[in-house]
Amino acid sequence: MDGERLELEEATFDAVVSRVGLIYFPDQQKALREMHRVLVPGGRVAAIVYSTPDRNGFFGVPVSIVRRHAKLGPPLPGQPGPFSLGGAGVIEDAFTRAGFRDVRAERIAAPLRMKSADECLRFEKESFGALHQMLSSLDQAGRDAAWNEVASALRDFERGTDGFEGPCELVVAVGAK
Repeated sequence: MDGERLELEEATFDAVVSRVGLIYFPDQQKALREMHRVLVPGGRVAAIVYSTPDRNGFFGVPVSIVRRHAKLGPPLPGQPGPFSLGGAGVIEDAFTRAGFRDVRAERIAAPLRMKSADECLRFEKESFGALHQMLSSLDQAGRDAAWNEVASALRDFERGTDGFEGPCELVVAVGAK
């Protein structure tokens, strides 16, 4: 169902949870207002989002490499994307503007641990279609060059026999109707 137009009656849920999803809604405010609408009075919303690219090396570094290879500028302010709600006070402001009260947010270290950088690269190639879309204007050689640079950069997060540990910081935000 379209998260910006929930086909649900008002005041029917005690809680709404979004786990790394709200960041990708084209109109985040509309989605939050819909979440607010379907909550019962006193109901709660919780969302987990990535903080900022510099605190999320496992994904921020690949995104910056892909953007550079594809000759893409930085995302426009307010544009959806992995780090769109992660800046200081951004998600709290979004919740408040959507009508939530008692809004709180906490930053939590959540390092991404995998067996190797190659496993992380495979995970990112399979899970983050936006990276492929960003590279779509390049020929195969250009795409390969970008992925090779990403692979090399991800190796910086390998910890010898301890495997891969990519920096990741999440923001967990809550609010009440």
